[in-house]
Amino acid sequence: MTPMDASRISAEICGLAPVIPVLVLEDAATAQSLATALIAGGLPALEVTLRTPAALDAIREMALVEGGVVGAGTLMNTDDVKAAKEAGAQFGVSPGATDRLLAACEDHDLPLLPGTATASEAMALLERGYSVQKFFPAEANGGAAALKAIGAPIPQVSFCPTGGVSLQNAPDYLSLPNTLCVGGSWVAPKDAIAAQDWARVETLAREAAALGH
Repeated sequence: MTPMDASRISAEICGLAPVIPVLVLEDAATAQSLATALIAGGLPALEVTLRTPAALDAIREMALVEGGVVGAGTLMNTDDVKAAKEAGAQFGVSPGATDRLLAACEDHDLPLLPGTATASEAMALLERGYSVQKFFPAEANGGAAALKAIGAPIPQVSFCPTGGVSLQNAPDYLSLPNTLCVGGSWVAPKDAIAAQDWARVETLAREAAALGH
């Protein structure tokens, strides 16, 4: 997969909803119910971070839920890419980007949303062909004001800002012409998952989905 193809697919996925839920799952047994609630609420693109032992099994379970597009987050190396692809991930997300990681995603046909924090990183990724990127960590890097500033000289790149994004500040990002969507964990609180309160998750998802209207 070429970087241009990866960016095209990433743009399509980012265009499905204004928010991509960033999910940290401790138990894969809750994965299908969680995915069902988020999709029902209007958030079909789901990022399962590879931060827990249950992550790959959670991706396998979520991939079975109709209407969803499940991706793997926190990709760090070639092994992560292989495992994510085998588990059924349809896209990948990384906190940063290395040549080896980019090559692995290209070789395994896994569309990647590569992480960037600076103008130089954004330019290097654009030079390789990645015009859709993840701005991370968004709030720590100056928030919407910083992303707006980066967009002025580099309008060719579109972003999914993630990291510190909430229901309250998401509109600041979404109002920017270089923001396709945002990534956020607030739509799937740990306590709601632990309590299996799927009605609450669906309500939060609907609230987030409405940000795009």
